Amino acid sequence: MRFIDDGAVESAPSSITAAEALQFSMDGKNRIALSLYPTPNESDIQELAEAWELHPVLVEDLLHARQRPKLERYGEVLLLVVRSALYVDEAEEVELSEFHILVRQGSIAILCQDHRWIDGTDGHEFAESISNGSLQKHQLLLKDPKLLKLGSEAVLYRVLDEIVDGYVPVLHGLGIDKEQIERQVFSGDAAVTERIYRLSQEVIDVLHSTASLLEVVRSLDDGFKKYPVPEELETYLQDVTDHLTRANSQATEYRDALSQILNVNSTLVAQRQNEDMKKISGWAAILFAPTLIAAIYGMNFDHMPELHWAFGYPGAVLVMLVFAAALYGVFKWRKWF
Repeated sequence: MRFIDDGAVESAPSSITAAEALQFSMDGKNRIALSLYPTPNESDIQELAEAWELHPVLVEDLLHARQRPKLERYGEVLLLVVRSALYVDEAEEVELSEFHILVRQGSIAILCQDHRWIDGTDGHEFAESISNGSLQKHQLLLKDPKLLKLGSEAVLYRVLDEIVDGYVPVLHGLGIDKEQIERQVFSGDAAVTERIYRLSQEVIDVLHSTASLLEVVRSLDDGFKKYPVPEELETYLQDVTDHLTRANSQATEYRDALSQILNVNSTLVAQRQNEDMKKISGWAAILFAPTLIAAIYGMNFDHMPELHWAFGYPGAVLVMLVFAAALYGVFKWRKWF
């Protein structure tokens, strides 16, 4: 819990309730009560719902989570569902974390529904840092006193800005893996197909997240034009929109590039299979000639040419070798081998 009074940030006792925090924001001008729930449970949500008099539908969303990114208004309370992203390079996976953000005049509540903070910090560790008053890098949300004087929407902007900034290293990691896959494709590694599919899925997840978040931010921007929001804050939000648009475009480029890489890989695999079939067919033809001759002379008929000829056996073997060598030369000349 953090209290912001005219841009100055103060730590609130861990025992303070949601109703007391709300009362603080209402008792003075330019006050903001920031409530962080790193590991929200049902009792936390019910306490917040009672203090803020939340709509039952909104409470249901908070309790069950797993909501698509969206922006909804319930009376004077604004709900944003957003997702941050964290790239795990060792597993080549993108971990998405869901956040429910409630905003009203003078108050903002952030619920970490996946029990992780934006940078991937475990929710329990984050909660402990809050209780100890040592937020360290998480204080970045509240680092600009001038900005905080613009109201609770300013804190919302800082949260969105940090989430959007988190997509940059994710896309950087995906880009490196894409380049590795390109080299792997042309090296003929058979395991690359599975890697392409897995990375494509991660890129699609990021693309969906950025696209959904972009809709939320644009809707928020439209809402700011309807409500009394400082013009300076609209400028900050536009900067977030620009960064998010760039991230969404880059994710789209990665998806298209991986699709092309998959097509190229399929073509190369088909070419290699064709070359293998040529070799198999060539060796089958080379072995067919000696097999045919041996089969004929293995019929044991009484009347066969050269059957009792002293040079029949070496002659037959010589014909087999000459026939096989001739076929091998033809296939070699046609670059089948």
